[in-house]
Amino acid sequence: MERATRIGFLLLSLSLLLQGIRVSSTSPSIQINKEYGESVTARTLKQEEDHTHKVHCSRERSRAAWKIIDEYLMPFVEQEQYQIPSGCRLHPDNDLFRDQEQHKVHVDFSEWRCGYCKKIFRSEKFLDQHFDSRHSNLLNVSNGKCLADLCVALHCDLVMDSKLQKSKCNPAAAARNRHICESLADTCFPVNKGPSASRLHELFLRQFCDAHTCKGKQKPFSRGGRKKTSVLYLIFSILTLMLLPIFYLIVYLYQREMKSGVQNFKRISKVGRKTKSS
Repeated sequence: MERATRIGFLLLSLSLLLQGIRVSSTSPSIQINKEYGESVTARTLKQEEDHTHKVHCSRERSRAAWKIIDEYLMPFVEQEQYQIPSGCRLHPDNDLFRDQEQHKVHVDFSEWRCGYCKKIFRSEKFLDQHFDSRHSNLLNVSNGKCLADLCVALHCDLVMDSKLQKSKCNPAAAARNRHICESLADTCFPVNKGPSASRLHELFLRQFCDAHTCKGKQKPFSRGGRKKTSVLYLIFSILTLMLLPIFYLIVYLYQREMKSGVQNFKRISKVGRKTKSS
């Protein structure tokens, strides 16, 4: 009996030993596969992070700033035939998103096309997301400046939200924004660079900087901006161009009909005279 018990104990120990060897032989492969899977996942995430370059600059506010520059400043710059210095923050080359904005093709109300890869999107928002995810490598991050940083001087909030509620004026913030605005005028339009620069310097102060105050009711863009063609005027002009040829055609046909009638009347008169004389 005691001998049988020893034999059973030895068999049980041998079985446990074999199971331990089997587990130890398979566990390294499991560990290797696990580590390999984790490394592939980490590599994929890193590639995605490298592919999507995050730029800490608001595209929407930069677009609003450029809209203000183009509408309320550039018409006067073009009129003076003035070349904005490259060191001026308002220069188009210093806009981080300028090249991408110029590669937007607005085909229709619900169709926007990427000028780089020709992909089509149903709204500008999706095209912006496409630029951020696929063409962020084309951004000139080294030289390009964030135009949104100038929004405090250019009154972007008025353009982005026409229903902006009036808030209590902060004298310290108004003074800081006016200082930024005046610095732009000094850098972009130095008064010692000639009459054109001097006039534009004065205009920039009146157009943008004077409104940065808590005294009085100074409004930005007091000198006006680019003249916009009215939609009604455009429709009226198109209709006029379409109807004008028709009007001339009717006048021509009427005159020809009148001449034909006069000739017929003369023939009838001549025939009547001959009949009476006979």
